[in-house]
Amino acid sequence: MNVTFTAVGKVKEDYYRAAFEEYMKRLNAYGRARLIEVPEIRLPEKPAQKEIASALRRESEAIINTLPKDAAVIAMCIEGKEMSSEQLAERVKKFDEAGKSGLAVIVGGSFGLDEGLKQSADLRLSMSPMTFPHSLARVMAAEQLYRALSINAGSRYHK
Repeated sequence: MNVTFTAVGKVKEDYYRAAFEEYMKRLNAYGRARLIEVPEIRLPEKPAQKEIASALRRESEAIINTLPKDAAVIAMCIEGKEMSSEQLAERVKKFDEAGKSGLAVIVGGSFGLDEGLKQSADLRLSMSPMTFPHSLARVMAAEQLYRALSINAGSRYHK
């Protein structure tokens, strides 16, 4: 199953980048894995809610243009559904059985994702009610997708 990660902004820390690249390499065993980074809209130090909403809409437009056709879209967001690794594996399996061509995982910037984009996703997924750095969220999402695909393939990785 092909996996496309679309993320807002760039990872600054080498250790997060290295960890993410390791899981992307592992995901390639199950299909093509790729990362697309869209620029984060710069905002003033203390932006008004309207400025934030406008920036999120503009980022959303850039994100939508990266999404592969017929892929199941997974929006990473704190208000999403929390799942065990086994539940995520089952959901990925159902996407595959439904004829989805792959997975498109979206990780927002520091202000998250546009509400409309989240609502249009096939799955809104939360790692935890805690807040994590967006660079770490990429790593966590990549690892969990690798784990889910490993579970579905009967691999020993999950053990």
